[in-house]
Amino acid sequence: MNKFLNPITDWVSTKRGMWITIVFWLVAMTALSMGPTLNDYKVANFQSLPDDAQSIIADQKLKEYFPNDQGTPGILVFHNAEGDVEFETVQEILAAITAESIEGIDSIVDVSQLPPQALEGFYSEDNSTMIVPMTLEAGLGSADFSEINDRASDIGNDIAAESGNMEFYVTGPAGIAGDTVKLFEEADFVLLIATVLIILILLIVIYRSPLLAIIPLLATGIVYQVVNQTLAFMGSAGLELTSQTTSIMSILLFAAVIDYSLFVFSRYREELNHYESKYEAMKFAMRATGEPVFFAGGTVLAAMLILFFADFRDYANFAPIFGTAVFIIMIASITLIPALFTLFGRKAFWPKVPKYGKATEVKHGIWGPVAKFVVNKPLVSGGLVAILLVVSALNVLNIEYEFDTVKSFPEDMPSRVGYEIVEEKFDKGEIAPSSLLVVSDEPMTEEAIADLTDSLNAYEEIASARLSGQTDDGEALKYSIALSLNPYSAEALDFIEQLRGDSMELLETAAIDGDAHFGGITPKLVDERAVNNDDIYKIVILETLLILVLLFALTRSWKMPLYMMATILLSYLSALGLGIFLVDALFGFDAISTRVPVYSFIFLVALGIDYNIILVSRFIEERKTRKVKDALEIALSHTGGVISSAGIILAATFAALTTMPIADLFVFGFMVSIGILIDTFLVRGMLLPALILFFEKEA
Repeated sequence: MNKFLNPITDWVSTKRGMWITIVFWLVAMTALSMGPTLNDYKVANFQSLPDDAQSIIADQKLKEYFPNDQGTPGILVFHNAEGDVEFETVQEILAAITAESIEGIDSIVDVSQLPPQALEGFYSEDNSTMIVPMTLEAGLGSADFSEINDRASDIGNDIAAESGNMEFYVTGPAGIAGDTVKLFEEADFVLLIATVLIILILLIVIYRSPLLAIIPLLATGIVYQVVNQTLAFMGSAGLELTSQTTSIMSILLFAAVIDYSLFVFSRYREELNHYESKYEAMKFAMRATGEPVFFAGGTVLAAMLILFFADFRDYANFAPIFGTAVFIIMIASITLIPALFTLFGRKAFWPKVPKYGKATEVKHGIWGPVAKFVVNKPLVSGGLVAILLVVSALNVLNIEYEFDTVKSFPEDMPSRVGYEIVEEKFDKGEIAPSSLLVVSDEPMTEEAIADLTDSLNAYEEIASARLSGQTDDGEALKYSIALSLNPYSAEALDFIEQLRGDSMELLETAAIDGDAHFGGITPKLVDERAVNNDDIYKIVILETLLILVLLFALTRSWKMPLYMMATILLSYLSALGLGIFLVDALFGFDAISTRVPVYSFIFLVALGIDYNIILVSRFIEERKTRKVKDALEIALSHTGGVISSAGIILAATFAALTTMPIADLFVFGFMVSIGILIDTFLVRGMLLPALILFFEKEA
């Protein structure tokens, strides 16, 4: 690979090449910034499941048979915590919202026209709460949900405030979608500021040099804008972009660019002691670090591209977005980053400026003694770490999953407050009813329909099964099924899965010759659980095999890649097990999203292997002239400082996700931070060196 990289990095390290490189990146950033912006193409109604999932097929068939019933449902919640809800105030709010003619609202049930007996179904048993169904038009964008909810909420809250004791909320799928959009818009800005401040403070504290903090952040800012604008153009061409994906992408970008900057300037500082010219120093610094840094980036890129094989479209959607970001980062690591450090030269390290010919012995701080201890006591250091990791990993057996996405949002979010009121005062399934579509080749009789309705309502888990639609020819029926369970709970998912299995028997009992299809939130979650479980195994196997192949190419060894990969996998399981325990003990999360283990695996394996590559590359370099033990001690002591610094900064960067008011991202950021620290200090610092000493023989 050096035959390809050396001509590039040698030219970038010249005075002319340095200036051309910097100007090129600035021009590219400016030109791309004149195009569309990333926020213009973010979608709210992203389809996570593949087209052949049962619930997606059900939705398509529901659209086919009942095309006018396909808007997004919402629930208007009227609540009086101190007594009965006032029907007159409810009517006033509904009339005001209707009079506003808010674009995007398809229908609101006119409760004023309902007979008293029918109206009772909209009240809670204690009459403190009333719910009114609302439907938004199909095909709305992310900004539309938020705008509609805001306008309806402003009207409702103003009138409710005048009444003195009424509370008004918009919830259900429509309300939750609108609040989600606003939540990410506000949180993304906080995330960006928090990330920049964390990195800036840590760089200054660790390296005590203002420019060593500013230069990597300058490179990151340029790359960030280039990546964002490139993705915006891809969005304009049809790529689906979600707020969650772009938030995680920004963290990946900051983490990777800062990491690679640290690896480059660490070696650059060494070479400035050996070469008087800053250009020559960078030339030889990049000849030493260019391949491992570029290879590390390539490993991350390959890991991201594996996601194309996922069936769950959230993961598959990561592949082009993260792949684009990592590819641009790789190019920057061998062009922009060395060019910027060359521009500033020795001044970048002020006040501790490296002087030509002065530093004959590099001080390695704590990592000098650690390296000596590890190579002299490999069984003690490696054995203790292995035991600790295995014990932590065993806690993975206690993992529990949370499917209620609303519970991951802030407690004061209006749609969550309304959701919890409905959950407390009504049948829990009213929050998000499921749909049952029955399709037959011949008209279904009233007797058959009645028998099917009775059979459905006989289930203890079903609060109500109401016939909500029938085609003119009588060959298709639509039921609205409200569960007595929380529709987002694992118990509800298990029941819907059972009901799917029972459906043919139910139809036979009712003497209906046809097919049953289940649509709605809970059936979708059933499919998500199944697809996610399959994808976990697929991603782990494919990513492991691919990284092994890349490591074989780098090390030219068949043994070393095996234990490098084994340590990374053990580190991941340990981080997951320890993380499950800590997020419960410290923050009260007794269950996590099904996405967290997959997200964590992708990033911990892809980024964790980088540190192993840096260590092993230096070991291979030193091994050419030294014995195994001496080469390893030098490699560990020389890379220890920069890798531990990079690990701390990388962990802190992912910890910035804990500023996000969404539990999924909070838990993900926390777990990845733990995993990076485990990998940085225990795996790369002790376990991997012990294995190298055990398996690598003297020539």
